[in-house]
Amino acid sequence: MDWAEKMTELLTAAQMRAIEAAAIGAGAVTGLTLMERAGQGVVEAICAYWPEFQAAAGKAVVLCGPGNNGGDGYVVARLLKARGWQVEVFALAESGTPDAAVMRQRWDGPVAGFEALDWPVFQDHPVVIDAIFGTGLTRPLQPGVWGALEMAQGCRRVAIDLPSGICSDSGRYLAVGEFNEWPFDLTVTFAAAKLGHHLDRGAVMSGALRVVPIGVEAELADLVRQDGAAVVELTEAGAGSFAKVAGHKFSYGHALVLAGGVGHGGAARMAARAALRIGAGLVTLGCPPAAVIENAARLDAVMLRRVAAAGDLVATLADARINTLCLGPGLGVERAADLLAVALAEGQRRATVLDADALTAVSRDPALFSALHGGCVLTPHGGEFARLFPDLAARLAEVATAGPAYSKVDAARAAAQRAGCVVLLKGADTVIAAPDGRCCLNSAAYDRVAPWLATAGAGDVLAGFIAGLLARGLAPFEAACAGAWLHVECARSFGPGLISEDLPEELPKVLRRLGA
Repeated sequence: MDWAEKMTELLTAAQMRAIEAAAIGAGAVTGLTLMERAGQGVVEAICAYWPEFQAAAGKAVVLCGPGNNGGDGYVVARLLKARGWQVEVFALAESGTPDAAVMRQRWDGPVAGFEALDWPVFQDHPVVIDAIFGTGLTRPLQPGVWGALEMAQGCRRVAIDLPSGICSDSGRYLAVGEFNEWPFDLTVTFAAAKLGHHLDRGAVMSGALRVVPIGVEAELADLVRQDGAAVVELTEAGAGSFAKVAGHKFSYGHALVLAGGVGHGGAARMAARAALRIGAGLVTLGCPPAAVIENAARLDAVMLRRVAAAGDLVATLADARINTLCLGPGLGVERAADLLAVALAEGQRRATVLDADALTAVSRDPALFSALHGGCVLTPHGGEFARLFPDLAARLAEVATAGPAYSKVDAARAAAQRAGCVVLLKGADTVIAAPDGRCCLNSAAYDRVAPWLATAGAGDVLAGFIAGLLARGLAPFEAACAGAWLHVECARSFGPGLISEDLPEELPKVLRRLGA
């Protein structure tokens, strides 16, 4: 599919170190060259983000740590000074790496310790550059560092690589005690974005994210080929991914969405309409006989089928043209358990989306959990994930005191391997993981922020999107990735005032924009 070919890699700290080591080992660059390019990229990003600095110099405070992130800071200080800026440099400690030590020597100005920092310094220097700790942070940030960063509130704050205190692999804070959050205005990173830029608090703290090249593109491509499934990718979509080009309605699959009883059909109706809008050839809603009239009054193109209990589902699935099931939205936990016993039975297995009440039913019955298969997509939010995988959720909830901290990516990958199927763990940082280790992150951050999705029923629509794509023939992992991406795009396209019913109706506009 076109959308998969456009994906962008997100790196761990270890992968970034491996890329740089490969480039240095091959003799293509030196560590000092990479540091010089990084500093230059930061300066250019600052001037691009605040255009007034292209014509006039400013005043900056550069806070340098002991590692290579601090070395980048010394380069930035030197380059800004060469542009006529007034620059003050403060160091947390002596440089602890050879390259950082060289760059500190090349800085031709004084370096004061953090103990010399005070409010007037920041009031007189409205740009503050955080080069204290970058991707290599593995220990909690101490209160003195938080104090220095807190004094910079009100300034224009720039982070090199990552805001200090954020774990590069998880986006979680590595800190002890209480502290105030002061998001940065701009974060500049190198070669590729890191997981921590899009996970957890990293996306909130980073402000605007800019990725600048430092000449390791070949090594990045090599790592992606070698790492294979171990590389996490950022979901995107491209033109032509969702086009219908030939055939008839049965060419695009038949999805069956199972609904709850009287007064509980709204969630399933939204899922069914979403499946139809995204291109499933046919969609049927299966509901108890007493709910048929209610659903008929609200549905036209979506067909209806009486499904009172397990036996009715067996009869319905005798139609081999039904190739996809969606269970959970508004289904009721007891009804879900009854129908899941059939839906997951070996002779009845289809591509299947499990959401909401179906996930709760699976969490309560080890036999249902064991019946999950490779054609399933589980779509839990945090609470449902905790019921399904309590040990993994507990690890995510622990205070992070060492890095790399356990991440949402780690949890989703472990869950997918345990369940033997695709797991989509919802959130602004939705993570989609497959049992073979493939993983994508659908980030609703930066220029893709979509706060309007915080509305009742949005998850039901997502389940329907994925079911419709499964019906059309996409594999479970690809359907989950594409469905999550389109879900955010529909919300962004509609904007404020969004309710869940709007999402399927906005989809044609999004698909037209993609050229589908």
